[in-house]
Amino acid sequence: MVPADWQLQNTGNRLGERLADKALTVATAESCTGGWVAKVLTDRPGSSAYVLAGLVTYSNAAKQALLGVPPAVLEQQGAVSEAVVRDMVDGALKVTGADLAVSVSGVAGPGGGTPEKPVGTVWFAWGRGGERTVAVCKQFPGSRDDVRRQSVLFALQGLMDYVSNL
Repeated sequence: MVPADWQLQNTGNRLGERLADKALTVATAESCTGGWVAKVLTDRPGSSAYVLAGLVTYSNAAKQALLGVPPAVLEQQGAVSEAVVRDMVDGALKVTGADLAVSVSGVAGPGGGTPEKPVGTVWFAWGRGGERTVAVCKQFPGSRDDVRRQSVLFALQGLMDYVSNL
């Protein structure tokens, strides 16, 4: 089921409350979601207390220049990979100074998929850097918008779980 706007907003609000309660700051590093995770997080009044930055690094060049993802990792693993989303988290933490970061990179479609990484393949990472980073790959069905909506909700829910375990 594709999440509705109210589901995204409700999850974002709950996450915002949790971040504020724990006095934690967050940065987003997004590719296929195009800043949508940051958008949901900043929809809540007072979000400047916990959202430091949102980086949309759609191209490989942007991932390298803004987040420090090594070119060799992009060449060997591809942008939609565990190694890249982990490096995106590390880069977002480094450039923003946030306590936590979430990253998303995937194939939203309708084109761009391969047999190894079909449309709907999305990698996520949440972390504080290094060993404390958690990465997960999901496969979402539907249109480009469907894949992106499901990705945003999953990214927010994953960050909520990560924060709850701190």
